[in-house]
Amino acid sequence: QVQLVESGGGLVQAGGSLRLSCAASGRMFSINVMGWYRQAPGKQRELVASITSGGSTNYADSVKGRFTISRDNAKNTVYLQMNSLKPEDTAVYYCNAGGLTWSRTPFVSWGQGTQVTLSS
Repeated sequence: QVQLVESGGGLVQAGGSLRLSCAASGRMFSINVMGWYRQAPGKQRELVASITSGGSTNYADSVKGRFTISRDNAKNTVYLQMNSLKPEDTAVYYCNAGGLTWSRTPFVSWGQGTQVTLSS
């Protein structure tokens, strides 16, 4: 099993910044893609940003230019730097990772979620 533990959420004023972290642990042979999703009340979960082991990134249009995803492969950790936050960024943010276990079995894991709340 692969576990993901998130940290860094909280309450912040509009225009402010937050940095989310997500550390993976467990029986991992490789982690190919790590990413962040979010789910606002009454809405579907959506992709915010993802990053491959080679560093290729993908962002939702709504966060381009404001959020930056990065990862430390040695620490199996992914980060999401969120700047110029807006009230519509309020959501529960979930970490996601996909790769292979030591037995070469594909896995997809989710974190427990961390709340990000914007105050206007």
